[in-house]
Amino acid sequence: MSHPVFGINHIAAPRMVPAEFFRLARSLGLGDVEIRNDLEGNAIVDGTSPSEVKAAAQEAGVRIATINALQRFNEWMPEREREAIELADYARDVGAKALVLVPVNDGSGQAEGERQANLRAALAALKPILEERGILGFVEPLGFEICSLRSKREAVDAIEAIGGEGRFKLVHDTFHHHLAGEPELYPAMTGLVHISGVTDPDVSVSDMRDPHRVLVDEDDRLDNIGQMRSLLKLGYNGLFSFEPFAPQIQHMDDHSGAISASMDRIRAGLI
Repeated sequence: MSHPVFGINHIAAPRMVPAEFFRLARSLGLGDVEIRNDLEGNAIVDGTSPSEVKAAAQEAGVRIATINALQRFNEWMPEREREAIELADYARDVGAKALVLVPVNDGSGQAEGERQANLRAALAALKPILEERGILGFVEPLGFEICSLRSKREAVDAIEAIGGEGRFKLVHDTFHHHLAGEPELYPAMTGLVHISGVTDPDVSVSDMRDPHRVLVDEDDRLDNIGQMRSLLKLGYNGLFSFEPFAPQIQHMDDHSGAISASMDRIRAGLI
């Protein structure tokens, strides 16, 4: 079994400007970061040019693995196409490998037949946009009961149906995998793993939400280490990127110490 390669998503330290965030990653010995288009007052939302972000990453010595994310990607319409082109252009120009694709998550588009057709139509439309720019699409099923794409199996089926195996991969999110309750893993189809833990002993699985997502420690209820061990044993050799949404993580004073301790805990658990 290979050792995990860690990365970090900007949501872990959203108050940091990109250059500062990149330096944090490098100080942790990480070579890969994920940037986001949903952080108010920060790139990409504030209009920072991709060339400026790319230069800051190069100066810090890190690679930009993904832009996270094109939201509601499986609700394809002219507005979504414009958003996709804009983000794909940014991903190309900033040197990112992939664009994360997040499905509709408001209770709509869930009907049997409808959700599969919507997914295939969106992937078929996205494929040439991504191909022209030389980037990948990372499809992220969400475990929430209201989500229009909970199943990795459905995502894989749709990718295969449109001949997109070379252009699309899955995001395995340990939080969403636990919530979805779908046991099957797709290591060969997985391009990225998001890791976060839930330690609140009182919240039910069906009530778990993003603010519950902390760094992985010994009280983790999601079995991150078990999920990671299984993926590694099955041959996954990609990135394990920290993606904690809990406010107490985002606003802590010592990101470096806390993330380093979580990495040590995971490595010890995987031995």
